[in-house]
Amino acid sequence: MNTLQLVIEILGTFAFAISGIRWAAYKRFDWFGGYVVGLATAIGGGTIRDVMLGIIPFWMTSPLYLICTAAALASVIAFKKVVVRFANTWFLFDTLGLALFTVAGLQKTLIAGHPLWVAIIMGCITGAAGGVIRDVLINEVPLIFRKEIYATACIMGGVAYHIAAMLGAGPGIMAATCFTVVVVARLTAVKMHISLPHLKETENDNQHDNV
Repeated sequence: MNTLQLVIEILGTFAFAISGIRWAAYKRFDWFGGYVVGLATAIGGGTIRDVMLGIIPFWMTSPLYLICTAAALASVIAFKKVVVRFANTWFLFDTLGLALFTVAGLQKTLIAGHPLWVAIIMGCITGAAGGVIRDVLINEVPLIFRKEIYATACIMGGVAYHIAAMLGAGPGIMAATCFTVVVVARLTAVKMHISLPHLKETENDNQHDNV
């Protein structure tokens, strides 16, 4: 389980770092700015999770995560023409990072001895919070608060993880099930333009604005 956890966190770090750096490049940040955005995207959710769980943040236990983010930056710089050509690259890596870190958050919370409903919440925070920090740094409205299915996909993945556990699946199968559900849920929602209903102003709110 610990080896699986490490592999998932490394892959998630790289995927989320690519997502953050891609957006930083779009906003014309310099290399250092791109690294900061990529690192914040990659470690933000996991840091919040670990602080809430009362354990040392995962990236403070090994330099691998900082090195992984540097590798992501080097990849974007080296293959910038390919990255620019495929405009949806950030979306692909953001979706992969979302799914990987949802799994990581679930497993780490369960290892810490918390019940599954807490693990689902922590999986959602691990997957989605990094994207919120990224969007704040690049001066965008956080994606989690807009029309796309984002945190909801994490919750769906957590529920699927729970169902797989109830059916007696092993750790690898549970992780794969959660990952697949998150990816499929987000890709389907974007392709089919599925979103949660928007909050709408009431008549009283409009009257208040006109006063």
